[in-house]
Amino acid sequence: MTAEERSKLQVFSNYVKRILDPTYILSYMNPWLGEDEVQYIQAEKNNKGPMEAASLFLKYLLQLKEEGWFRGFLDALNNAGYSGLYEAIVNWNFQKIEKLEEYRELLKRLQPAFKDRIDPTCILPEMPDCVISQEYEEIMQVCSNKGIMAGAEKMAECLLRSDKENWPKTLKLALENENNSFSELWMVGEDAKDVEAEDLEEDDMGTSSVHIVYQEDPQGENLSQNSCTPADVSRAKLCSQLKPRNYQQELALPAMKGKNTIICAPTGCGKTFVSLLICEHHLKTFPQGQKGKVVFFANHVPVYEQQKSVFSEYFERLGYSVAGIAGATVENVPVKHIVENNDIIVLTPQILVNNLKDGTIPSLSVFTLMIFDECHNTCKQHPYNKIMFYYLDQKLGGSSDPLPQVVGMTASVGVGDAKNTDEAVEYICKLCAALDASVIATVKENLEELQEIVYTPQKISRRVESRTTDEFKCIISQLMRETESLAKGVFEELENLSQIQNREFGTQKYEQWIVQVHKACRTFQLPDKDEESRICKALYLYTSHLRKYNDALIISEHAQMKDALDYLKNFFKDVRAAGFDETEQDLTRRFEGKVQELEKISMDPSNENPKLKDLNLILQEEYHVSPETKTILFVKTRALVDAIKKWIEENSKLSFLKPGILTGRGKTSQTTGMTLPAQKCVLDAFRSNGDHNILIATSVADEGIDIAQCNLVILYEYVGNVIKMIQTRGRGRAKGSKCLLLTSNADVIEKENINMYKEKMMNESILRLQTCDEAKFKEKLLCIQTGEKFIRDNQQNSKPKLDKQNKKLLCGKCKALACYTSEIRTVKDSHYTVVGETFKKCFVTRPHPRPKSCGDIDKIGKIFCARQDCSHDWGIRAKVNAFEIPLIKIQSFVVEDTVTGKQMCPSKWKALNFQKIPFNPEELSE
Repeated sequence: MTAEERSKLQVFSNYVKRILDPTYILSYMNPWLGEDEVQYIQAEKNNKGPMEAASLFLKYLLQLKEEGWFRGFLDALNNAGYSGLYEAIVNWNFQKIEKLEEYRELLKRLQPAFKDRIDPTCILPEMPDCVISQEYEEIMQVCSNKGIMAGAEKMAECLLRSDKENWPKTLKLALENENNSFSELWMVGEDAKDVEAEDLEEDDMGTSSVHIVYQEDPQGENLSQNSCTPADVSRAKLCSQLKPRNYQQELALPAMKGKNTIICAPTGCGKTFVSLLICEHHLKTFPQGQKGKVVFFANHVPVYEQQKSVFSEYFERLGYSVAGIAGATVENVPVKHIVENNDIIVLTPQILVNNLKDGTIPSLSVFTLMIFDECHNTCKQHPYNKIMFYYLDQKLGGSSDPLPQVVGMTASVGVGDAKNTDEAVEYICKLCAALDASVIATVKENLEELQEIVYTPQKISRRVESRTTDEFKCIISQLMRETESLAKGVFEELENLSQIQNREFGTQKYEQWIVQVHKACRTFQLPDKDEESRICKALYLYTSHLRKYNDALIISEHAQMKDALDYLKNFFKDVRAAGFDETEQDLTRRFEGKVQELEKISMDPSNENPKLKDLNLILQEEYHVSPETKTILFVKTRALVDAIKKWIEENSKLSFLKPGILTGRGKTSQTTGMTLPAQKCVLDAFRSNGDHNILIATSVADEGIDIAQCNLVILYEYVGNVIKMIQTRGRGRAKGSKCLLLTSNADVIEKENINMYKEKMMNESILRLQTCDEAKFKEKLLCIQTGEKFIRDNQQNSKPKLDKQNKKLLCGKCKALACYTSEIRTVKDSHYTVVGETFKKCFVTRPHPRPKSCGDIDKIGKIFCARQDCSHDWGIRAKVNAFEIPLIKIQSFVVEDTVTGKQMCPSKWKALNFQKIPFNPEELSE
C-alpha cells in the first residue's frame, strides 16, 4: 500500500465506519490481525456497536506494516458482500455512497413506523441483495427468536449501513408488491424531495410536534443535516395557515408600528411565529417600487438551519426570496451577492461583522429590518454587539443614510449582577441602549391566554445527602497529595504560582488552582534554559495528572465510584500509549498500586451514592404515576452525562428508561463534543420515539433547542444565572410539569433562590420601564449610547502600536524553540502557518482522528512537538488550495521577547500585536 492510499483510507474512514461491520470480515483478515486484536474488535461491537468496532478495526489496519494487507482488506470486503464499499475504495470515489445519505436520514426519521409496519419475513426475500448474506440470516434469526418487531428493528439497522446503490428503490418495489402501508411513507427519486409530514402526523398525534408552532418555540434548534426536514415543512405550513393568537399579536404590535423593540416572552410561546408576523408586515408596508430587506440573526449554526428552513418555507410561498449563510459555507458564497439579491437573509452574526469590517457590506443601511434571536447576548464583544456598534456609530455620527428597524427576541433579558431593582433597571436600560430599543414588549393584556398555552412548571428544590464516609476519596486525595509533593520537589515555589488559597480536592476551586498553576509554570524562567525546560515539562505533567484526579473525585461525588475509576483507567491507558517518560511511569505505578483497592471499594454496594438512590426513587415514582413521562435531566459536565447514562442502563429498577444524551458541539480541553447529525438523531428519537423517554443533557439544551414537551425537568447539581434558570425551567412545557433541583449543597439551593428573586426583580424592572415616558426613556438611552461610544472611541484611539520586535514561540510544554513571529503568516485572516525549513524539523505529523473539510481547508493531520519526551499538540496539518501546510494554535505556545526574555501565554492570536503577513505559496518553493 502506498502512502497516498493509506492517507486516502484515513481521509475516507468515516464512510467505512458508517457502513462496515468488521466482525463479518475478520475471518478473511487472519494473516494480518492477531487473536487479541480480533477479540478486542468483537468486544467493541458487543459493547458499543458496529461503528465503534469499525473505528478500532481501522486503527489496527492503519498501523500494519506488513505487505499485502490492503489488497487483503479489499478482497475481504468483496468476499463478504460489501460490493459498494469495495468499489468506492478501489476508485476512491464515494459519490454513490454519499447519495444514499438522504435515504438513511429518511429511514432514521421513519424508524418507529418501520418497526410497526414491516414484516422482514415478507419483505426481505424480495430484496436479498440489499444486505450482505450474514445480515440476512441474522435478521431472519431475530424474527424467529424475538419476534417480527425486533426483526424489523434489526433490518432497519442493516439498511442504514447498506452500501448497495439500489436498496432504496428495491425496498420501494418490495413494499408495493406486498401492498405494505409503509410504501406511502417511503419516497424515492423526485418524490423524496417533496416528502411532507401529513402521513407522519397520524402516528405522532400524541407528541407535541404537530402543535409545535404555537406551543413549541420554533426559534429552537432543529439540528437537521438537511436544509428542510418534513418537520420543518409541517411547521412552516402550519405557520402560514394559523391565525396568530391574541398574545402573539400583542407581542408583535410595537414592532409592527415600526418601533425598535425587545420582545421578552417565555420559551414555548412561539416567538419565531411572532418574528414571521413582524417580518411579513414589514415587507408588505413598502409602497410600490420600493422593497424592504430583512436580516435575521441566529446565534448558533443549528438554530440558523432551523430558522432558514422556517423562513424559506413561509416566505417563498408568498413570493419573497430567502437565503442563508453560516459557518463554513461563507467561504463558498458571495455574501454581497446574496444580500443584494434576496429579500430575507438568515445569518450567523459573525459573518456580517466580517463583511462590515472588510467593506464588502458598506453599511447597515442595506437592510430595513434586523431581527436578533436570543438578543440578551448583545453585550461586551459578542458579534451582536459589534453589529450594533456599526449601527450606533452611524446613528451618532450624523449620517443621513437610513437605519434599519431593530427587533430583539429573548425569554429573559436578565439583570446581571444587580442587587436591587434600581440596579436591575440600569442593566436592562443598557441592553435597550445596545439594541436602540425604546420598547420592551411583554404579554400583559392577554396573560390568561398565554398561561393556558405556556405552562410554567412547579419549581421544587430537594436537598439530598452525600456519602458519610468516602474511602475512594481518601485514596485519590492521598495520591493527589503525593503528586503535589512531587511537584514541590521539582519546584519549591509551587504554592506561590497561584493566589487561590484553601483549595479542596474534588472541587471547582481546585480546578481553578490547577489552571493558574498550569499557566504560571509555563512562563516562569531560569538562567539555565535546560533546567527551565525540565521543570516546566514536569510541572505540566504533574498538574495534568492532578486535574484528572480532581475530575474523578467530582464524578465520584455525583455519580458512581466505578465511573470515576474507569475515567482514571482510561486516562492512564492513554498515558501509556504516548511518550510515557520516567515521570509518567512513576505516577502510573503509584496509581496502579491502588487500583485493586479502589476496585474493591467501588464495587462495594454499601458505597452506593445516596444522591443516585434519591434520583432512582424520584424517577421510579414519576414514571409509576405517569408512564408517559418525558424527562430532561440536566448535569454540569459531559463526563457526568456519560456516567449518569451508564448508571441508568445498569440499574434494573430503571430498565423502563431508554436514555439519550445531548452535549454541545464544542471541543473542550478534555473531550470532543457531539456532531450536529448526532445531536439531531438524539433529538429526533426523543421527540418521536416513545421508547426514548429521558434525555440527559448539559447546558446545550437550555437555550434555543427545540425539544419535545416534557413534564419533568431535573437539575442534578445544576444551577446557573437567572437567564439559564428561566430557560432550563422552560423545557418543562407540558401541563402539570415539574422542575426539580436535586443537590447535596445548600449553597446551590441558595443560589437558585437568588435566581428566583432576580427573576421577580427583572419582571418588576421591566414593568417600571414600560410605564416610563417613551421620550424620556429615549433620552436616557441616548445618554448611555453616547457615553459608551466615547469609551469605545478612546479605546480604539489608544490601541497599542504595532510591535516590530521579533519574538520567539516556545513549546508550551517543554519550552523548545518552535519558530519566530517573523516566520508566521496568516491564512484566510484567521489561521496561522509558519514558513521556512527550520520549523519543519520542530514538529511531527500524525493522521487526524477526524479529518474533515471546513470550506476550502481540509484537515488531514495533527502536528506535535518533535521532542520524543514531549509530543505537545501544536495544531493541525491542512490542505489549503492544494498546498499542505501546518496551522498552529497560539494556546500551545509560550511567547518570549527576544530582548527582555519576558514570557507570556496568549490565549488568542489578537493578543499578539505583531506584523501579520498574508501567506504566499511562493515562499514554500523558496
